Amino acid sequence: MALPDGYSARPHVPTDAQAVCDLVAATEVVDAGEAAIEVEDIQGDWARGSFDLETESIGIWDGERLVAAGEVFKGRRADAGVHPEHRGRGLGTWLADWIEETARARGSKLVGQTVPGNSGPEAFFRGRGYREGWTSWVLQLPRGSAIEPQPLPRGYALREFVGGRDGRIAFQLIEDAFNEWPDREPSTYDDWAPRGPLRPGFEPWQIRFVSDESGTEIGICYTIHAGATGYVDAIAVRRDQRGLGLARALLVDAFARARDHGASVSELSTDSRTGALGLYEHVGMQVTQTWRHWMTDL
Repeated sequence: MALPDGYSARPHVPTDAQAVCDLVAATEVVDAGEAAIEVEDIQGDWARGSFDLETESIGIWDGERLVAAGEVFKGRRADAGVHPEHRGRGLGTWLADWIEETARARGSKLVGQTVPGNSGPEAFFRGRGYREGWTSWVLQLPRGSAIEPQPLPRGYALREFVGGRDGRIAFQLIEDAFNEWPDREPSTYDDWAPRGPLRPGFEPWQIRFVSDESGTEIGICYTIHAGATGYVDAIAVRRDQRGLGLARALLVDAFARARDHGASVSELSTDSRTGALGLYEHVGMQVTQTWRHWMTDL
């Protein structure tokens, strides 16, 4: 399908990161109620080892202004949006066609996107015949909430990221835990690191390990510091060490350390595949947003 008159499309280049960030922020304000994106998120995504910016991204421009954009990761996970001022002109349909064709060309049998619940994008995917997958929730520890330290079992200890092998240890703990989810595509260190310890602005305090009596790391929590928010990006405990309160201790420790570094609220997201919603509510977090994953067979 041809683009409407006056618009042009091309793959992104690295210098487009801020324009994409501004576009995503505009869509988040309308669809989710607030903007949470940072340019470092875009830069980290584009630095993933298996992501090709030239063939797996697209931007639609109105002159010098980016008004819509999309990308497909591993032929499976899409992220796309149209600026609220340019909706209703066929750009979303054009993007969806591009995403599906790009995913199909990668050999994918399924592609989908997670969008805010009860939003325009959700209505778009429903109308396009996509089916609903899992539900995700954003939770927040409200500003000023008391942070009560959680004791660790005897012999267990917390420590900070120090570099060296720690990056790969952190990745493997997260990967092993997250691979238990259904429909989850395995990742690689080269895809994870640009969004973890190689993310612009990363500081060692953002990754904390819990180790057992032998000194072996058996749990991890990774927090992104974004202005006034400490966002818990990943928390994982080795399967044979669960049920000991280690995840709760890591989580509360992350809240405290984020507050020590200037964050006034802490947030995270979880979805219906993890079964972890109750854990987060138990430490005082409250659901602030609901998102849903919509997908289609190719």
